[in-house]
Amino acid sequence: MAEPDGALWFPRSFQGEGRHDNPDVYGCLYLADREVSAVVEQLARFRGQRLLPSMLVRRGRPLALAAIELPDRARLVDLDEPAVLAVNGLRPSLVATRSREVTQPQALALHGQGAAGLRWWSTYESLWANATLFDRAAALLRLQDVRALRENDPAVQQAAGLLGL
Repeated sequence: MAEPDGALWFPRSFQGEGRHDNPDVYGCLYLADREVSAVVEQLARFRGQRLLPSMLVRRGRPLALAAIELPDRARLVDLDEPAVLAVNGLRPSLVATRSREVTQPQALALHGQGAAGLRWWSTYESLWANATLFDRAAALLRLQDVRALRENDPAVQQAAGLLGL
């Protein structure tokens, strides 16, 4: 599943605009601790519209949710931890910003310190944890399950409700 468009693929060739992207140095895989968070990230651009099947397709392929296991030994830098922010000279407002000119250099610096990835809170709901894994963590990942998303999927319905779709 690490082949292009697979669940464990780090899509470096399509990266550059994401929160922690630095494709000249590494590829990223963006994960969430709950299904609704991952779906909200994909559907948020459609706020104010009616939910349509076409919203669940990217580059001609259906969106899917993958359950992925990351072992505890993987070193994620927790950007929700005040002590971690202080040690790295970061502030919550700098971590949560949508300005990629701010977040991408942060990620590059933390990657340079040997991190497997970053843990940070969703800008849509602060109780949701997201993770950005750097491609150095690829060998640690284990795929548990994948399912294509459809309009009636509970995670899609919950996300649509939260976004007013």
